[in-house]
Amino acid sequence: MYKLFFKRFLDLVLSIFGFILLFPVFLLIWFILLFVNQGKPFFLQPRPGKNEAIFSIIKFKTMKDTKDGNGKLLPDELRVTKFGTFLRKSSLDEIPQLISIIKGDMSLIGPRPLRVRYLPYYTEAEKIRHTVRPGITGLAQISGRNLLDWDKRLQKDIEYVNNLSFILDMQIFVKTAIKVLFRKDVALDSESGMIDFDVLRKNEAQKN
Repeated sequence: MYKLFFKRFLDLVLSIFGFILLFPVFLLIWFILLFVNQGKPFFLQPRPGKNEAIFSIIKFKTMKDTKDGNGKLLPDELRVTKFGTFLRKSSLDEIPQLISIIKGDMSLIGPRPLRVRYLPYYTEAEKIRHTVRPGITGLAQISGRNLLDWDKRLQKDIEYVNNLSFILDMQIFVKTAIKVLFRKDVALDSESGMIDFDVLRKNEAQKN
């Protein structure tokens, strides 16, 4: 019952309440980013959701689109702004994802939506992560996300889907809130310092 109905109902109620509560903050950040990012306050990128349906994830834009002499984007660390760093550390860049939850593309709790180009490289067991809506935070994010390799992160996603329950979601919600409050390991969507998942699986396939 929880997975089929109550989880979505809870997502809708909490995300609408949260967006109304945070709307003044949303407007303030939007206004600041209009100037910081030359009129581009939002970051949008296609991601696979439930049943691998593609949707556009929306976050506050934390990096400029600065390019080198060849027209190629500079490395992330050279494009992230000081205000963007603050947004990431405080997780305020995630606020627009409440809109995705209201629309039904995402959930508060679930496996993080990763890149579309990763889709061909999941194992059959790992594909279970796409049988539920992706979340703003999930089991991997409260389990030492920045310390886990890809295999362990995806294993946490499998564990979450197989044990999905109201109690598990509440545990993840509370632990995420604590991490955000103390600004500890809160880079929910960061893959900084990690090899891209598709590159990793290609290299593993070549070795075998």
